[in-house]
Amino acid sequence: MISGRLYHIRTDKASRGDLWYNPSKGGGAGFGEGMKQKVIHIQTAVDMIPQGASLMIGGFLGDGSPDSMIERLLEHSNGGFTIIANDTAFPEKGIGKLIVAQKAARVIVSHIGTNPETQKQMIDGRLEVELVPQGTLAEQVRAAGFGLGGILTPTGVGTIAEKGKQKITIEDQEYLVALPIFADFALIRAKRADYWGNLSFSLTGRNFNSLMAFAARTVIAEVDELIPVGGLPPDEIVVPHAVVDYLVRRDVQ
Repeated sequence: MISGRLYHIRTDKASRGDLWYNPSKGGGAGFGEGMKQKVIHIQTAVDMIPQGASLMIGGFLGDGSPDSMIERLLEHSNGGFTIIANDTAFPEKGIGKLIVAQKAARVIVSHIGTNPETQKQMIDGRLEVELVPQGTLAEQVRAAGFGLGGILTPTGVGTIAEKGKQKITIEDQEYLVALPIFADFALIRAKRADYWGNLSFSLTGRNFNSLMAFAARTVIAEVDELIPVGGLPPDEIVVPHAVVDYLVRRDVQ
């Protein structure tokens, strides 16, 4: 069934901002041994993800998704995940593969129209689907990452989308209150990274990836190319190393 509720995972962090000042996480003001430990084997990264974890997964219809980590998750025994993403892609691509393999118990997305398997599992009652307007979803993720208590949006007022949500009026305009969305893990994809974990993206491959990097307790970035520290021009860096916990190399297809 389609639920009108928005997903709000409680976390013991107000936002990822506290990591700027946490050298023990390998980031922020400390540039010690933690920096050297960010690059791990992709299987080690996937093994960290427990049964029933909430996962933010980057991508837009499969473009910019962490395909190598998705493939490893398909082979893993754990499942029952809550997946927070823009969409469920296609049955044979990106997040869609996890849906086909029935690795998800719940998805929070803005679109399922390109994946008939998502629709089938929803109708059969095997998969809970929460549909959220795309812009609202992006802002909820951003709110989580930057320590905001939520956002106000007129999108959905007067429709089924407002069911169960707080509504307020400001200067005669009605708004829905959309709460921040957090996750246990963010699995994201970057074009290039240095060994500290600074990330850059390729064109539209950035999509939800850069927002999700700030909104999860553990951030794992799958990268196409690892380069020495100092090799990324500062103006190319979109996600700073302070919020990236681990780096994995993308499997060569």
